[in-house]
Amino acid sequence: MADSWLPTLKTATPEEGFNLAVTLARKGVGITQPSAEVRSSLRAAYDHDTAQLIASSQVIAIHFQTVAAANNYWR
Repeated sequence: MADSWLPTLKTATPEEGFNLAVTLARKGVGITQPSAEVRSSLRAAYDHDTAQLIASSQVIAIHFQTVAAANNYWR
C-alpha cells in the first residue's frame, strides 16, 4: 500500500484519530472540488455561515465515528 494516502484507519490515540477525521473531510472536499482556485473563491460564501460551518463539523464527526470504530474505541 505504498501508493495509498490512507493505508489504515488505525491510530494510536483518539487525538490522532480526530486529526485523521479532519484529513478525511479535507480530502473529500479536495476530491469533490479539485480546483484550489474555486475552493478559495467559495470560502467567502461559508466563512461566516454558521449552518455551513456546523455541517462541516458534522462531516468531521461522522469520519471520527468511523475511525473510532476502526480502533475499537481505543480500548
